Amino acid sequence: MRRFSIPWRSILVIAGLFLSILLVMQFNQQMAGYHRMTNQLATVRLEGTAVMQTQQALLTRVAYAESTEAAEEWAYEGNRWVRPGETLIVLVPVGEPTPTPPSVPSPVPTDLPNWRIWWELFFGDH
Repeated sequence: MRRFSIPWRSILVIAGLFLSILLVMQFNQQMAGYHRMTNQLATVRLEGTAVMQTQQALLTRVAYAESTEAAEEWAYEGNRWVRPGETLIVLVPVGEPTPTPPSVPSPVPTDLPNWRIWWELFFGDH
């Protein structure tokens, strides 16, 4: 019976090549993940920059909206109000007239004859 001899050196070389191929494949996967994450990071940075610019624009609009100039612009746009020196004309709608409040009648002095006035003067309640 002949003994089959395995060349250990060949087996080690084949195992080394196999491990090298596995390591290269793993490295390739890691590099692909790195590139994917780098692209996602760039996208997130762009979105973050856009959000910060939007926030800054909104803060600027809020600051303007709280200013006196914005209030004046709103008041005078569309002829809501008038500027000093101008005349405001208020249109009253046609329809039912505005009711006037009832007036309280003032007491009407009665004409008394002269003798009654003298009588009240001398003999009236004091």
